[in-house]
Amino acid sequence: MDYINKLIDTEFVKVFIGMRRTGKTQLMLNTIDELKNKGISKENIIYISLESRRYNHIKTHTQLDEEIYSQINNTQEKIYIFIDEIQEVEGWEKSINSYRVDLNSDIYITGSNSKLLSTELSTLLAGRYIRIPVYPFSFKEVLEYTKQNMSPDTPIDEKEIWTKYLEYGGMPSIQSIDDEYVKTNILEDIYNSIIINDILTKHSIKDVDLFKRFLRYLINSTSQTFSKKSITNYLKNENKQTSRTTITNYTQYIEESLFSHKVRRNDLIGKKELKTEEKYYLTDHGFHHIIIDDNKKWIPRILENIIYIELLRRGYTVHIGKIKNKEVDFVCEKNKSKIYIQVSYILSTQETVTREFGPLEKIPDNYPKYVLTMDEFDFSQNGIIHMNIIDFLKNEDL
Repeated sequence: MDYINKLIDTEFVKVFIGMRRTGKTQLMLNTIDELKNKGISKENIIYISLESRRYNHIKTHTQLDEEIYSQINNTQEKIYIFIDEIQEVEGWEKSINSYRVDLNSDIYITGSNSKLLSTELSTLLAGRYIRIPVYPFSFKEVLEYTKQNMSPDTPIDEKEIWTKYLEYGGMPSIQSIDDEYVKTNILEDIYNSIIINDILTKHSIKDVDLFKRFLRYLINSTSQTFSKKSITNYLKNENKQTSRTTITNYTQYIEESLFSHKVRRNDLIGKKELKTEEKYYLTDHGFHHIIIDDNKKWIPRILENIIYIELLRRGYTVHIGKIKNKEVDFVCEKNKSKIYIQVSYILSTQETVTREFGPLEKIPDNYPKYVLTMDEFDFSQNGIIHMNIIDFLKNEDL
């Protein structure tokens, strides 16, 4: 909200982008409350949720125009327009651009599709929109939320909160729930709504069983290198025949729904992007819990997933680094600066220490390098900083 407040009444169209149920609607409602607190009349605020039954009739940009103009009362004052899940409207870009040109307006939209900004919007509004990514709660936000909802004299068990976050993730709607069965049911409901509404229905996928098996494989491969050949062999063993084209389409649909993120590898010596062996990370690691059995077995992968999303949340562009035959988990760039990060569970042996610190030592530049683990002892060496993962998540200065 601090960031959004700086953008109120600017000429830019504010675009909230995020997976379903990450809090985009709440941010819109908070912004509306902020406007009312500033003295803006509710008659000058238009809020349309395209998931509401009230607006089921809006399918095209002309129908959206009719609704918007019917709510404008010939006022000369500024109109504040909020449209939730704008991707449901065909040709919506034309409407948003016309409101910007023809009306004295301040515009806010949300979308649950990564392709939202890859359409005509980028042409019609070149340089006139601001993308605001919306992610599930970070661990620091979960801590803050927990503190705000407990009496001041109640002690905070940070380790217990971390354990729950590690298992169930940061989706806002589960944070007030203590019952584990209910939490799991809520996550399953969110998972099904994303898969059904944003993928199966939207792309008219007929072989639902094949897609769900594929998605399970993708989730089970979180933080691991992924290849079309390996998934083809896996599905063949499951008595499911498919093609590389189908696999390419499926991964694209899942990415577009913002359920997961593909990360490519960069050769740190040759300075080029590698087209094979990319990795996938879940937008919220809680979905791993409801799909994959024995979740504790996969803690190292989940930790890597948590750090990746945290880096995106902090505004970094992230790649996987390859240096000769070694891998650097994350190469992170922001504002012409760079940091390198290795993530591990614990540095239990000298072999593990060598494995995690070794690739960073081979990088021929002086940008900061970090090894993040759950250890509580400091293993920093040779200019490489070792940090506890929880401390890293709580410290947003990096």
